[in-house]
Amino acid sequence: MLQIQRLRQEPEVIIAGLKKRGIDATQTVNMLIELDGERRQIRHSLEDKQAQSNALAKEIGVFFKSGRAEEANELKAQTAQLKQEIKELNEKVSLLEQKEHDLLISLPNVPHHSVQDGKDEKDNEEVGRHGEIPLLHKGAKPHWELASDYNLINFELGVKITGAGFPVYINYGARLQRAMINFFLDENRAAGYTEYQPPHFVNAASGYGTGQLPDKEGQMYEMPVDGLYAIPTGEVPITNIFRDEIVNSKDFPIQSTGYTPCFRREAGSYGKDVRGLNRLHQFDKVEIVNITDPESSYALLDEMVAHVASLLQKLELPYRILRLCGGDAGFTAALTYDFEVYSAAQERWLEVSSVSNFETFQANRLKLRYKDADGKTQLCHTLNGSAMALPRVLASLLENHQTPEGIKIPKALVSYTGFDMIK
Repeated sequence: MLQIQRLRQEPEVIIAGLKKRGIDATQTVNMLIELDGERRQIRHSLEDKQAQSNALAKEIGVFFKSGRAEEANELKAQTAQLKQEIKELNEKVSLLEQKEHDLLISLPNVPHHSVQDGKDEKDNEEVGRHGEIPLLHKGAKPHWELASDYNLINFELGVKITGAGFPVYINYGARLQRAMINFFLDENRAAGYTEYQPPHFVNAASGYGTGQLPDKEGQMYEMPVDGLYAIPTGEVPITNIFRDEIVNSKDFPIQSTGYTPCFRREAGSYGKDVRGLNRLHQFDKVEIVNITDPESSYALLDEMVAHVASLLQKLELPYRILRLCGGDAGFTAALTYDFEVYSAAQERWLEVSSVSNFETFQANRLKLRYKDADGKTQLCHTLNGSAMALPRVLASLLENHQTPEGIKIPKALVSYTGFDMIK
């Protein structure tokens, strides 16, 4: 959530930034500034009346002690009137605060200055590429056919048990999943991340804290009887570990990682782009989360991008890095880099990771703070990234490493799988 102080100080910057997302926020920003001014004015009057009430209370006590009951009762009448006025002003302040809050949560984060204008993924900017696109042998197949031929994944069985988008991994397919989870977690821990195993369901406060609610409420699986949501990403429970906390700046960066299954309704998804593992309702992902101070966050973002790149290099997969344009960036992100792996059999790029800096947007919702060198309480910057999302990594691994003899396992995974070839 944007800070009201920032809207007050630089409204033109915020309006111009949100235009990169294709949003004209002029009316909303002006309304927020007006509400803020009105609230502050009433708050000032409220403080004056509270001071008057406190002063009268002291006078009343003095009068009663000195036996001047009549004068004390006259002041008590004034106090009663002040209390009524204070009550009414408090109600006005509460109403204005609610209106202000409702408008603030409707605004997405302001893009970083490096983010380009653009409507959708076609306007994203490629900023890096690594690896050669493999030339596959004649008769090479997409991963959903390989999964069937080698009995790795049964999509039909998932439909029987649950529905479309809930695959069942079998034998070498299940072992590959487990191997990649352990590989990613071990690599993250070696890079300094503390491992967590968080809950897979969160309450509404957690969903609000990281910005999934109310923005993506329709995309989350909800259990209304219990007031819980199935997590769409490990970012939600891991980041919320630090909700309502004042963390020690000496601990920066606070680096966390964890494996979770993820659940997304993916409403409206259809067509060839959702075939096989390309888009699922349940999938496995290993997440990295960072908390730091504003001065360090963009250097830390670069480190996270380099770390994710190292994982794909160890898996021997060709990838490219995209800086998302304003129209394609997520609601909470100031700057996002997407990693896409090339799928040789499908002849297209598949997104496998997003690495984002949210600046203070999440921290403002989370009330996640630290004390600076002057002892002042400040909002942290939060960052997160997929390291990695498994389905499309597995799809690309199967397709890009297939040979006439079988599917080769990257060297980095062999010690985790216990096999170097699926035949």
